[in-house]
Amino acid sequence: MPSPVRTLTLAALLALAPAAAIAAPATTPAPLQQLRIYEIPRTNEGVFHDRFRDHALRIMARHGFAVRSIWRSEHEGKVEFVYLLDWPDAATMKAAWAAFMADEEWAAIKKETGARHGRFVDAISDRTLEPVPWSPDRAGAGG
Repeated sequence: MPSPVRTLTLAALLALAPAAAIAAPATTPAPLQQLRIYEIPRTNEGVFHDRFRDHALRIMARHGFAVRSIWRSEHEGKVEFVYLLDWPDAATMKAAWAAFMADEEWAAIKKETGARHGRFVDAISDRTLEPVPWSPDRAGAGG
């Protein structure tokens, strides 16, 4: 016959097991980056840059965007505006974009500048970049 102490210990462990499983931290998703490429009309390149620099960056920061770098490129005869964002995870990225696109100040700025200057963007390419463990920029990357 099992001892009462052993039975109580086993009962306590079994009772706590579900709580421990629930309390265990979930694996944290890997940080990711987002590459955005906008084809912009050459005629509106200057005002596009002004609007992004003077308004979009400020409003994006308010919604948690971390813009790492911004470039200008020409590809196949088209002007491109390219930028790279850092995100802690995909859910944060999705929520931040939803908040930014619903931002009333940003909507008003787009409406006003669009009415004054016409079309600002011809096309947008969006890439979510998930790091591979062996990338040279990752700690402990193997070769």
